[in-house]
Amino acid sequence: MTADRITEITLFALLLGGMLALGYNAARWRRPKTVDALEEWGVGGRAFGNWVTWFLLGGSMYTAYTYIAVPAVVYGTGAIGFFAVPFAVVCGPLMYFLSTRTWSVSHAHGFVTSAEFVRARFGSRTLGALVALTGIAATMPYIAVQLVALKATFATIGFSGEWPLLVAVTVASVTTFKSGLRAPTLLSILKDLLLVWLVLMMLAMIALTGGFQSAFTAANQRYATDASAVSNLLLPENAYLGYLSLAVGSALAVFVYPHAVTVILAAKDRTAIKHNAAASPVYCLALGLFALLGVYAIGQGVVPHDGDVNTITPQVFHDVFPNWIAGIAYATIAVAALIPAAVMSIAAANLFTRCIYREYLRPDATPAEETRVSRYLSLLAKVGAALFILLLDPAFSIDLQLIGGVLILQTVPAALLGLYTAWLHRAALIAGLLAGLGSGVLMLYLIPQRAADGHVLKAHFGGSSWPLRWLGLDSAASVYVGLLALAVNLGVAVGLTVALRAIGVPGGRDATRPDDYFADAGDEDFQRLGDLVDGRHPAPVGAHSRIEERSFLTDRS
Repeated sequence: MTADRITEITLFALLLGGMLALGYNAARWRRPKTVDALEEWGVGGRAFGNWVTWFLLGGSMYTAYTYIAVPAVVYGTGAIGFFAVPFAVVCGPLMYFLSTRTWSVSHAHGFVTSAEFVRARFGSRTLGALVALTGIAATMPYIAVQLVALKATFATIGFSGEWPLLVAVTVASVTTFKSGLRAPTLLSILKDLLLVWLVLMMLAMIALTGGFQSAFTAANQRYATDASAVSNLLLPENAYLGYLSLAVGSALAVFVYPHAVTVILAAKDRTAIKHNAAASPVYCLALGLFALLGVYAIGQGVVPHDGDVNTITPQVFHDVFPNWIAGIAYATIAVAALIPAAVMSIAAANLFTRCIYREYLRPDATPAEETRVSRYLSLLAKVGAALFILLLDPAFSIDLQLIGGVLILQTVPAALLGLYTAWLHRAALIAGLLAGLGSGVLMLYLIPQRAADGHVLKAHFGGSSWPLRWLGLDSAASVYVGLLALAVNLGVAVGLTVALRAIGVPGGRDATRPDDYFADAGDEDFQRLGDLVDGRHPAPVGAHSRIEERSFLTDRS
């Protein structure tokens, strides 16, 4: 082993080990009176202010797989890989309107999951349970792909075999088990500090090695001679619709993914969410630069480790950057994988505990019992995801994550439209959800993966774009399967609602009130441990928030 490799591994091990140790002790971070409550363990006491929410949001939503997969797609196919950047930009305005309402109604009723809101809004525990199960099914492969990114980093460093991944997951699991959401939150702060430093180092190194001009020239030559028909420095005209629909569909899906809801509900007031929505495009700068890293890798002649394109990001740091920067980069990417995996496992556990365990198995469960069940389920989620990618082909995990994105999008009518109206009938929403899930999985199953010469490499689950010619249209364009399935979902839900209301079938009782969707921390004597992390609540802002939002939105349902 060379001295350079020893330096990389030493820095990586020291940084990652130190951060995990800090996460293990996060339960002492302004420790509450008790952690034996799901609001404390699962959503941090709903006490995170502007800065803490900012770091947790970045740590949970901009995952290691983002920094691994986006450069890998750009490296392999070019412009299509940049879809993540406009998708992230779209999320800011949506977050401003959707997440504030989600936070308010959950704050008013004590919800820790979106499925609880759905149950209350439409008066159907069956619908709530289906939304919860869909969320869990979509989250599990998402955890797995975070670990795929972690495994790719270990492989680049030179840690072969299964033991490095198992050790990292075990330590992270114990950390989350003890400290709950506080562990990934504290680690997110450190990760973002390292990420800022890493972005500055990337800019400096790129400037010192010829800049992007030579990189784009080399990339253009590579794409021009690539056998793949989709490889191009510029987006092909027939890919515009697919590119746009994927960005829009992914942006909608973000706000119903359980881990995103968990982050939102951990904020202490609406203002923290609005500030973060306004500032969220800053993360897009880092995301865009990492996407360009795929182009830069081509310019520098970097080759993926063992042919695995997922290793292109850590391989760039190993081949081009000084070894001490590479070691820090490895640790940053590794902890960026463990943070969202932790938040996702907490979110999935909260869904099961609140919407399945307490709803159907133990209606009289105490807060301490709820927390205990969620702790063990979060442990099981991470260990199960690790075993999944170790026992099966990691590519299969990525296929399942693709399915998961389509699945979670089908909860939009209940979880997002429900924030504005309760008009849709609960039975119609159930039928629409099942229709969307079935049609989405069927379409994904029917899409083959083809080589450049047209022959089929994989008969099923070969992508997420549905050709419009298969719908009888004379077009070479395609559209994101998730949006097509959502259209089926909405069509069934709206049609059945009209029919059921026409024949007088009663809907469920809406347990929410119009003012619940504008509730704020200063509106009532609502003890949320506001001094836990960021100091006490500021002067009440609820009234100002209502005036501001209602100037944009007239539907107060």
